[in-house]
Amino acid sequence: MDLGIKGKRALVCAASKGLGRGCAMALAEAGVDLVINARGAEALEATATEIRNRHGVTVTAIAADITTEAGRANVLEAAGSVDILVTNAGGPPPGMWSDWSREDFIKALDANMLTPIALMQALMPGMMDRGWGRVVNITSQSVKAPIGALGLSNTARTGLTGFVAGTARQVAGKGVTVNNLLPGIHATDRAISLDAAMAKTQGITPAEATARRAATIPAGRYGTAEEFGAMCAFLCSMHAGFIVGQNILLDGGAINATL
Repeated sequence: MDLGIKGKRALVCAASKGLGRGCAMALAEAGVDLVINARGAEALEATATEIRNRHGVTVTAIAADITTEAGRANVLEAAGSVDILVTNAGGPPPGMWSDWSREDFIKALDANMLTPIALMQALMPGMMDRGWGRVVNITSQSVKAPIGALGLSNTARTGLTGFVAGTARQVAGKGVTVNNLLPGIHATDRAISLDAAMAKTQGITPAEATARRAATIPAGRYGTAEEFGAMCAFLCSMHAGFIVGQNILLDGGAINATL
């Protein structure tokens, strides 16, 4: 399918690895020029080089911490005017509700709620002026069904979901769509980290932890960054203009719900 976005320009955050990388790759395959961001310069430049070589699009790599004001300023300056925004940041660490301080919550909110909001506020006015834009926020399945050990993530990402719910309806008439992608367990560094934490608390091996979590998914496996990226690219396409303010699960059926 021709997504109709060849020649568009996108900013993809946390794009050096995992789901962000999957989104960047899929957009590049559709002919989108990219500004990609991550904290680690070496991995980011390696991803940029691979995308250029594979898809022949223009890729600008900006190593910065997008969750800080200075980092966002650097990225936004390099990005300039973009048609597509994909927000993404690593989730906060797992733990127990009784362990978290006010500072822990503020850090989680900064990374997983306030940063995507700041990026939308910076870039959506230009999209609205031009009459076309796409925003995809990578959140989590936890906004549909909370995960006990991920209370910090539950809190921050649900807050972002509420912001998007109202905002998406306000900008849709200007040709800008805002939607959220809710990943379940995917084969990324984040999954490896959570499996390791589970293994430690339960006294099992990481491989056993992975097998146990995969068994909870009706699809019987973890998702891939490639299939996640394909969905992101579709939401950014010319065909997705009537999808507004939605929370789309990619979880292999793990959330057992009718709606």
